Amino acid sequence: MSDTIALQLDGAVADGDTPAAAETWDMATWFAVLSMAAASFALVSAEFLPAGLLTPMARDLGVSQGVAGQVVTATASVGAVTALFSNVLIGRLNRKTVLVGLSALAIASNILAALATDFWILLLGRAGLGIALSGFWALSVAVVARVAGVNSIGRGMAIVTLGVSLATIAAPALGALISDWLGWRVAMAMTAGLAALAMLLQALSLPTLPATTSNSLADVLRLTRRRGIQLGMLAIVLLMTGHFAGSVYVRPFLEQVTLLPTVPIALALLGFGIAAVVGNVAGGRLADANIRMALVTTSALMGLAALALVLAGAHIAIAFIFVTLWGFAFGMAPVVLPTNLSRAAPDALEATGSLMVVSFQVAITIGAVVGGYAVDTYGAIAPLTLTAILAASTVVLALLQRRT
Repeated sequence: MSDTIALQLDGAVADGDTPAAAETWDMATWFAVLSMAAASFALVSAEFLPAGLLTPMARDLGVSQGVAGQVVTATASVGAVTALFSNVLIGRLNRKTVLVGLSALAIASNILAALATDFWILLLGRAGLGIALSGFWALSVAVVARVAGVNSIGRGMAIVTLGVSLATIAAPALGALISDWLGWRVAMAMTAGLAALAMLLQALSLPTLPATTSNSLADVLRLTRRRGIQLGMLAIVLLMTGHFAGSVYVRPFLEQVTLLPTVPIALALLGFGIAAVVGNVAGGRLADANIRMALVTTSALMGLAALALVLAGAHIAIAFIFVTLWGFAFGMAPVVLPTNLSRAAPDALEATGSLMVVSFQVAITIGAVVGGYAVDTYGAIAPLTLTAILAASTVVLALLQRRT
C-alpha cells in the first residue's frame, strides 16, 4: 500500500475546497496509525511532565524552580533546530527504522533524565527528547499519508494528535500525583515505559517505509518560495502564537476577572481539555472535507472564545462556556494547521513537516514571550485580547488562500 500512496503523492494536486474521496482503512492501517498515536502520547507526556514535577525536581537537584523550568526550554529549542535539519540528517533511511529509532532515543533520554545527578545531565536528557519530538512530528504527516492515504491525512492526523490532547490533560496532573507518591524520578522513568510501548507498537504495526525522497536543506528552504507554504506557515505562527500567548494565562484570568476559586477553575480547565479531544476528532473530519473552511472555522472559534472572555468573562457561565469553546478550537488546530500546510506541497510532505515543526516552535516561543510581557504590563485581559486579534488575522489569511 505504501508504494501506491507514494505514487499518489508524487502526482497529487493540492485541493483547498473540494472534498476528497475517503480512503477505506483495513486493520493493518488502523494499527499503524494507532501506533503513531501511541508515540505522540508518549513523547508529549514526557514533554509536559515537568509542569507537575518542578518543585520536587528543583529541590532534589538544588536549583530554583525558575532554573528547573528551563528543562522545557531545552526541549523546545533543541527541537526547533533539529526540525529544520531532521529530513536532511535521515537521508534515505527507511522511515519505519527512523521512527523506531526516535522512540528508542526517547526511552534513553527519559531514563537519563530520571537518573540525573545534577541539572546539566537532566538538560542533556531533555535535549535528547527534543530531538525525538521534532523528528517524529517532522515525519508524521508524510507517514500518515503513506499508510492511510493522501485523502485521509486529516483523519489520520486527528488520531495521531489525539495522543497530544490526552497527554496535555493527563501528564502534568498524573506527574504531580506520582511524584508525591513515589518521587519525581519514578514519574520520569514511567515516560520511558510509555516510549518503550510505543516503540514496540511501531515495530509491529508500521509497514516498511522506504525513503521516497532525500531532502537537502536547500530543498526544504526552496519550499518557502511557494505562496501556499508561506500562507500555511504564517497561519501556524499567527494562530498558535495567539493561543500560547493567551491560554497560559487563562487561570489568572479566571482568578482575577471571573473571581473563581481553585475547584471551579480546575473544572473549567478540565472542560477545556475534554473539548480539545472532541475538537480533535471534528478537526480531522472537516480538514479532509474542506481544508479552507476548516481553517476559517478553527480560527474563528478561537477568536470568538477569546473575545467573549474579554468582553463578558466576569460572568461565570460565560467563562465556562467560552473556555470550553477555546478548548474545542485548540483541539482542531493541531490537525487543521498541518493538513492545511501539507496541501501546499503534496509532492514534498517530509520537507513540509520540517517547516511545520519549526513554525509551531517559533509560535510557542513568541507566544510565551509576548504573552508574559502583556500580562505583566497590562493585566490578565491583555493576553486574551492578543489571542482574539491574532485569531481574527488568521481568519483573514485563510480567506486569502487560493481556491482550487
